Amino acid sequence: MAQSILFLAHESEAGSTLPKAAYEVLGAALKLKEQAGARLTIGLIGANMDAAAETIAACGAERILAVAGPDFATARYASDAAAAEAICRAAGADLILAPATSRFMRILAGVAHRLGGCVDTHVTALDVVNGEVCATRWYYRQRIEGVIRREGRPWMVLLESGGSAPWAGATVKATIEEIAVTPPESARRTVVTGVRAPQSDAQTIRPDASLLFVAGAGWTKKQADGKPHVDEAEALILDFLRLSGASLGGSKSLVDQSGESQAVLRFMTHLNQIGQTGATPRHPKGLSTCCHGEEPHVVGWRFINERRAVNLDPNCGWARGKADVLYVGDAFAVMAKLNALLLEKSQSERSQPSVETAAQLA
Repeated sequence: MAQSILFLAHESEAGSTLPKAAYEVLGAALKLKEQAGARLTIGLIGANMDAAAETIAACGAERILAVAGPDFATARYASDAAAAEAICRAAGADLILAPATSRFMRILAGVAHRLGGCVDTHVTALDVVNGEVCATRWYYRQRIEGVIRREGRPWMVLLESGGSAPWAGATVKATIEEIAVTPPESARRTVVTGVRAPQSDAQTIRPDASLLFVAGAGWTKKQADGKPHVDEAEALILDFLRLSGASLGGSKSLVDQSGESQAVLRFMTHLNQIGQTGATPRHPKGLSTCCHGEEPHVVGWRFINERRAVNLDPNCGWARGKADVLYVGDAFAVMAKLNALLLEKSQSERSQPSVETAAQLA
């Protein structure tokens, strides 16, 4: 049984606050604290953690530790690992919970080694069973659910987002215990000189979107006239993403076409793939088009709350019990009509429609 829990977080890229995933992990930590009767300590890493600490100070943690300064403003293995190690040693916790962000995924295995502990990643839930803390995660492309127990301490657990409700409370004055960490000159060799990011209308992967739009290989196949219409498919999909703010996913059969010398959607990459070795998104709603419901694709949609599909074949694998709602029709015609409705609504409101509106229309 865990006697003390450390919730570890870093500031968001925007600064002054924590990533959304961090508030979810804090909610899980507080639930586990009540179940185990443990003490809770908070550890923060960033340039200046005063404002971020105030957003979580009301959660009831005994201590708030922080390593702050210009050296910790951006992700860097050497400085981040030194900061996390210092916080963990100061807290003396036997269970350390952190969000599975790219910044922490890079360093916490190394920190666990320095502390002589153990680490588990991609954990989706925590619970206390028969007096023991248990971590749940998925294996074999999200087909097998496993439950993990560890005797080694400290035990570091990185939790995936979407598995817990985020903690929310009043913003209050925080009492922070700052830990002085001065990285050696050798730890400052990596420097962030700038950030390159696509324009918002070019970004197709939006983890916080309320709707996930998934395109299947049918978009690039021959249509009713015996010819493929890839350019039209690209225009319809991009228009929908722009009007709705949805996130774009792709079935494995579609993204694999780029390596098979077949017609492809130029904006679709393996980063958009869901199912098999792809991502398992957790959007509230999903709309699948031109997909045949193959098992890898279905597995990728396991955590979508409401799943709808558009397919000409009512007996396709997706239609037979895998979608909550099936629209039997030509995806080209359906998406053209949907885009027209979204455009009409946006014009009537004189603004872009919300993602929730698009999800309702879908």
